[in-house]
Amino acid sequence: MVADAAGVSLPTASKVLNGRGDVSDATRARVEEALREFGYIPQTGRRTVAPSRVVDLVFDDLRSTYSLEILRGVTEAGAEIGVDVVVGRVPEPAGTGPFTPEDSWAQRLKSSGREGLIVVTSELSLAQVEGFGRAGLSLVVIDPLNLPRVEVTSVGATNWSGGLTAAEHLLSLGHRRIAYAGGPPGASCSQARLHGYRAALENAGCVADPDLVLHGGFEYGDGLEMGTRLLAADNPPTAIFAGNDAAALGVMEAARRRGLRVPEDLSVIGFDDTVLAERATPALTTVRQPLQDMGRVALRTLLRLADGESLDSHHVELATNLVVRGSTAPISEQGAR
Repeated sequence: MVADAAGVSLPTASKVLNGRGDVSDATRARVEEALREFGYIPQTGRRTVAPSRVVDLVFDDLRSTYSLEILRGVTEAGAEIGVDVVVGRVPEPAGTGPFTPEDSWAQRLKSSGREGLIVVTSELSLAQVEGFGRAGLSLVVIDPLNLPRVEVTSVGATNWSGGLTAAEHLLSLGHRRIAYAGGPPGASCSQARLHGYRAALENAGCVADPDLVLHGGFEYGDGLEMGTRLLAADNPPTAIFAGNDAAALGVMEAARRRGLRVPEDLSVIGFDDTVLAERATPALTTVRQPLQDMGRVALRTLLRLADGESLDSHHVELATNLVVRGSTAPISEQGAR
């Protein structure tokens, strides 16, 4: 009755009753007013402190600046609302670790008191997702490499729009031979950026040259390898859109090794806007993902799922925007020939 009178869910009313901190002031005031109306008398004496809520945050790679930005967003949100975040790596593949049997990872987390987990840029199998469900663990994925089931809740950015914006920026500078040095071919975020890039070229009346599209990975070495291949072609690109900032820096090194200057001889644009972008020489033009906000949204979404709340959408995309710095410039006269 109290929950109905306050217009909140039972879990939210319970949080107020137990003195939990993860409730807004306005919601707490409504519940407390309803409690007074129903004549609720709080228990006196020593109250048992409710245990902290604990969630897992797992990565396939903890070394990248991308991962560190996500980590910062999740942990800062956890500190604000009184949730403990345990950080770790995705376990070994099936047959070599906790994925055998499929339920073991989920059961280990459940027995440790976790309410759910956030998985970042990793590939999950349908069996693993179903294992989390059987264990009663909520799941949110950030920038998933795949979505084994459409009901899996995900948080990402507007990758298609970001790819479109990146290519449009290069087109506006006069470039027409624009290459794409993307991430793994099966990664949904990389595919979305590729489709946005192609849409911009088609809108400008440019024929997308298949020889200018490469798939590799999101590491510096991947960008170096793809950049080397693209710039060694008989008719090389005058601009390269890389799948992320780390790969873009690899492309810039490939240009340096060929004696090319960025941006005078080659324009380069990245994706993410991590600290690498502003510290590069020249500073990297890139498409900014709100990485910390993605982490915050993922944690709050996970807690809503754990509380049994329904979501308006299983897939949340935060807006991207172009950050123009020194690595892109109008095409040179020699490149325009």
